[in-house]
Formats: sequence, structure tokens, C-alpha cells
Amino acid sequence: MRRGWLFSAVLMAACCAFGISASAQGSDANPARILLAFEGGSARAVSLHLADQVRGPLGRPVLVEERPGAGGRVGAMALKNAAPDGSVVALLPIAVPVLAPMTFKDVQYDAAHDFAPVSQIAIYCFAFAVSADHPAKSFPDFIAWMKSHPTQAFYGTPAAGSLPHFLGVMISKAVGTEMTHVAYKGFGPMSIDLIGATIPAGISSISDLIELHKAGRVRILATSGVSREPRLPDVPTFVEQGYPTVQAIGWAGIFAPARTPRPVVDAWSSALVAALRSPETRRLLLEYGLEPTGTTPEELAAIMGADIARWGPIIRQSGFRAE
Repeated sequence: MRRGWLFSAVLMAACCAFGISASAQGSDANPARILLAFEGGSARAVSLHLADQVRGPLGRPVLVEERPGAGGRVGAMALKNAAPDGSVVALLPIAVPVLAPMTFKDVQYDAAHDFAPVSQIAIYCFAFAVSADHPAKSFPDFIAWMKSHPTQAFYGTPAAGSLPHFLGVMISKAVGTEMTHVAYKGFGPMSIDLIGATIPAGISSISDLIELHKAGRVRILATSGVSREPRLPDVPTFVEQGYPTVQAIGWAGIFAPARTPRPVVDAWSSALVAALRSPETRRLLLEYGLEPTGTTPEELAAIMGADIARWGPIIRQSGFRAE
């Protein structure tokens, strides 16, 4: 995705043989690693920044090692198999601990037993957009159009089994009209078909769609947060437009391997929360459309549990099961 999942702007960084250094290499301390389960881009920039911020409190160099693939599941398996001594943590998207275990048959990890929550890093919201030439000028307009054109009621997302996929299912349930999902392999192919009106609507992170919206190439009709997106003050939320159940918040969090000693988990969590509260870090994350959070391990565990309870019925209703 361009700026999100979620994350999108491509920044270049020097790579060492097995990862990306975010600290001086001459230190005598054994380096710790943050496994990055996302594809590069702003996720890399954010991870590098956090690694640089926490190395002081942790008293050791911190590297960022990219482990993308399979929607974050490659990084998840690397985390599961890592030593539980605080030398390895991973930045995982919501899909890894929450969605994948409910949608994929071959998930070889149990998030509740194989990972130790450390801290949520940031949250982000999604946008529902139509092509610039679509007759709908508002979300109610689109619902009316969809009900009068049921065979054309398609929506695209960057991936099957993603949170945008299930947000579409949630929308269908709320408005009482079925929308047919079209899964793409990434935001790029989806955006081409959305701009060209091959599909009438698309759902992705706000950061993916906002520049196309500002350029007049697509039209964002609604956003998925509780309140309006500051970068889109004129675009109402689904909630404002009469659909209080249509809310979707994506997030990314830091996890350690299960059985990591609690004092070690707490050291990581405290260092991350302190970094996320700094004005410099906040500015960086907001630039990429991310709202910095920073939580305790218990708070992240509670967020996971609430999201599993929230999205489980939607996923079951969709009937989706990936091979």
C-alpha cells in the first residue's frame, strides 16, 4: 500500500548483511532486532526511527530486519521461533494476530500463546472511494445507486482476507444490500481499476487514497473512524451518515516471543511508549497518516481480544476462508 498497511511512502535506508542498522555498529552490546513484517516504505522509516529512539533506554544497539511476506505471517513465524530473551521483537499489523487466524487454514502460530504483547504503536483508518466519474457524490447517493444497480455493486480492496475486505462486508450488512468483493494483489492494481471505473468503489487506508482524492482522480465518500480524518475535514464518517456500527480501525503493534521475561517486556514497552510520546515521533507518524498510541502490554492484549470479538462474526458471515 502506498502510505499505509497499511504504510506507503518509500524511503531508502542503508542495509547491512542481515538487516538495517538503526544505531552505531561499534557498540560492544549485542544488538536487538525489530522484525518488520510489512513491506518497506513508511513502515521501514517508522521502525528505524523507533529503533533509534529505544536503543538508549534499552542500553544496546537496535537493528531493523525486514521479514515481509504472506501478509505478515513470515515475520510472525520468525518471531515465534526467536529466543524469548528480549533480543527480538516484531512490528506486526492487526491482520497477523487478529484476522489471519480466523481466515487462513495454514496459520502455524497461535497469537495468544506464541506472542507476548508489548505495545500498540499506532492506529489508522480507512476510506470508501468511488471513481471520479461515478454519479454518487455522497455515501447515501452510492447506496441508492447500488440498490438500483445490484449487479454492478462491486468493491475492490488490496487483498482478500484484509480488514478493508471485511469492512466491505460490514457495510453490506449495515445498508442491507450485498456488495461483491474484488480482491487485488496490492493497492496499485486496485487503484488503476478504481480510477478507470472498472470497479465502482474501493476501500483502502486513508493514506492510500487521499492523494488521489485531492487530485480529483477518485472521490472519498466516507471514512471509518469515530471522528473525521483531520486531513479530510469535509468528508463525513460512516457514523455521521447514519451507520453507527460501521467503524474500522487498523493498527500495528510490537510483540515479543512468548515466555519472554516480564521485566524484559516491560523495558521494551516503557522505551516504546516514551518514544511515541515525543513530538518528533508524533510528527513522523502523523506525516504517514498514523496516529501514535503507545500502550501497556495488558492494553494491547485487551485491544486484540476486543478486535477478535468484533471481527469474528463479520468474518464468519462473509464465509471467507483462504487456502
